Amino acid sequence: MVIIPAYNEEDSIVQTVESIKAVTQIDYIVVNDGSTDRTPELLDEHGYHHIDLPINLGIGGAMQTGYRYARDHGYDYAIQLDADGQHNPSDLTNLIDEITETDYDMVIGSRFVEQSAYKGSLPRRIGIYYFYRFIHLLTRMKITDPTSGYRIVNRKIIESFSNYYPTDYPEVEVLVNLSRKNYKIKEIKVEMNQRQGGKSSITPKKSIYYMFKVTYISLVRSVL
Repeated sequence: MVIIPAYNEEDSIVQTVESIKAVTQIDYIVVNDGSTDRTPELLDEHGYHHIDLPINLGIGGAMQTGYRYARDHGYDYAIQLDADGQHNPSDLTNLIDEITETDYDMVIGSRFVEQSAYKGSLPRRIGIYYFYRFIHLLTRMKITDPTSGYRIVNRKIIESFSNYYPTDYPEVEVLVNLSRKNYKIKEIKVEMNQRQGGKSSITPKKSIYYMFKVTYISLVRSVL
């Protein structure tokens, strides 16, 4: 199933869900993370499958809610897909085929494992490269797009994420944790779109905080 965490995505949520429904029959669940705009009303008006969180828990809390839903309803695979329209639903089949036909536990949709049309800002690309080098230093894994949230995981990881998932900015921390537990991770090429509406919650100040927080936590856990 597809898990769509959504916080104040009134400009893009309808297009995102409709684009998923247009290309696949896969089940989905929108986790409305305490939105204060019209996101809840749009979900109700269109009859989309969703869970309403009473307060904003952040991406970590929203995704853990989705993974618990997937676990409790017996799904074998779960895919994270952002509500802002950046993740292209046409790549869903490739992610699913890769994990179901191999023994990988997680498959990541990467903008950089092969050449793609993605052109991010210089600060964003610097941050991505920093975490690529950091993860390689800690784990020896080469993950070219460590901040990508476009991921599919199997039942074992669904169970693990249902019990614990990092609170905020979880993408890098998750990779370090899974590597320490010897889970198998692979990247495949996907295309990323520009945000279809709204504003990113990651500001320049939050980006700096993100880099320091994830670095500190990952280093501490690597020696425990």
